Amino acid sequence: MDSAKITEKLKALNLNLDDYQNDDITRDYHALFQIIEELQAENEKLKSKLEAARKEIERLKGNDAQPLEKSKDKNDNSDISSEKERKKRNRQPKNETSKAKKHKIKIDRVEICEIDKSNLPADAEFKGYQEYVVQEIIIKTDNVKYLRKVYWSYSENKTYIADLPIGIKGEFGPGIKSMAMIQKHVCNMSEPKIEEFFENIGIFISQSTISRILTKGEDVEIFHQEKVEIFKAGLVSTPYQQIDGTGAKVNGENHHVQIICNPYYSAYFTLPHKDRLSILDILLCGAPRQYFFNEEAFDLLEIFRLSRKMIDRIHESLLGKIIDENQMRTELETLFPKPGSGKNSRLRIMEAGAIAYYHAQTEIPVVQSLLSDNGPEYKRITEEQGLCWIHEGRNYKKLKPVVPLYQDEVDNFLTRYWDYYEKLLIYKDHPTPEMAQSLSLEFDQLFSSQTIYDKLNDRIEKTKANKAELLQVLKYPELPLHNNMAELGARAQARKRDVSLHTITEEGTKSQDTFLTIVQTAKKLGVSVYKFIKDRISRKFEMPSLASLIPQVETSPQTILNSS
Repeated sequence: MDSAKITEKLKALNLNLDDYQNDDITRDYHALFQIIEELQAENEKLKSKLEAARKEIERLKGNDAQPLEKSKDKNDNSDISSEKERKKRNRQPKNETSKAKKHKIKIDRVEICEIDKSNLPADAEFKGYQEYVVQEIIIKTDNVKYLRKVYWSYSENKTYIADLPIGIKGEFGPGIKSMAMIQKHVCNMSEPKIEEFFENIGIFISQSTISRILTKGEDVEIFHQEKVEIFKAGLVSTPYQQIDGTGAKVNGENHHVQIICNPYYSAYFTLPHKDRLSILDILLCGAPRQYFFNEEAFDLLEIFRLSRKMIDRIHESLLGKIIDENQMRTELETLFPKPGSGKNSRLRIMEAGAIAYYHAQTEIPVVQSLLSDNGPEYKRITEEQGLCWIHEGRNYKKLKPVVPLYQDEVDNFLTRYWDYYEKLLIYKDHPTPEMAQSLSLEFDQLFSSQTIYDKLNDRIEKTKANKAELLQVLKYPELPLHNNMAELGARAQARKRDVSLHTITEEGTKSQDTFLTIVQTAKKLGVSVYKFIKDRISRKFEMPSLASLIPQVETSPQTILNSS
């Protein structure tokens, strides 16, 4: 029996516990409801295990395992979106933008439409023109044969040949290279389809050449450097950064893509690991990893619950020192002479030293606040961390009780949750210390609520424990309440995964990260990606760099409302 049928049968009982004056009866009913919930949860887990076993059996037989048809279960956990709830509270409807964009259309030529005067009456008088704009595109080859003048010097015994125009290198011009990059990185076309497109318009180019255009050479290097500049400019454009991660495969191996962004840019980084050290490597813009064992590092070691004895040993040998990766490995071998021992402690020691170095160094701007989900790899990296309210709200949507009374409890609490979220949005528009204090108290009241549903109570308690992270906006009103911007960036990477399951080479992976950064940043800045790429490929450099278009703002604490 699925969850929906259980709920229907319980509703048919028409139980109203308020009708019972005896507390023992009410308590017994709740005990029974809890048993129903636990048995149903166990049943769902067994179904999942059974389905996984069925697929494995089919795989071992060499067959394709077809998924079982899903039942229309209203208690299905797959839909955890809160979009409907938030739309109901949308204070200001979005302005409907006109679909007509005629003012943006560039007129390339004007053609006068004549009228047969023999069809006009004798008194017809010319009164001007009625404009009718039609957008059109011309797709054709523009193959050029360059006749390079050649001179011979008898005195120098040397040949002089005229240079090709700037931007012309190899057998294919800037237009073809730019179009290949746009089709790959904007239109998400596969390389075979790019080849097919070119062949249909009379351009004869191999897939291997397309691959080289997309991943190798001086043209691509220009964009790699642009990505570096974009990221550095983005880090100082707001006092906060948003981050999210998603999966990727490189030559069949699992990797992780981290997206760091704000309203002005998005930057992509594919790495083998998903941990604090990897995030720190990104934030240090590729600088060699170093470790600083100052007082902050030792405070972190205590937070990470390293043994007192181990902390004392590290304090004795490393206090005040900055060491590189090789020195760190040597120190760890001394601390843990037995191979493979202390794996978790080794990692925590490295993390503490790396975090302390990141905060102490002055070459790279240090991010003040990081907005993320509650993943462990994002914790302790920055001085302050903000959590996403929408992501937190999904945890409540995942609660799918089958008992109608518990369903009502979840729905009622979610209503209060999004009502409070709405008040935070109002605060962001008009922040005051008094309102911040009021909202802080209201948070305590809301997340001290007790309901008749134990799992909901547990979830409320977990949210309350994250008060400081969820209420960063009270101190920094410009901080977003949600991490949707980074999650949308992750979707762009996911679309790449849909077209090409994985990248094969390191060059291909680096190229994909770079062009995702270029394309997504150009969109945010209102720059034509095609024009920008062609400008760089042709070596005209008439357009400003994307990094130069990212605004630089003052990020000192004096510019931020402090409502502690």
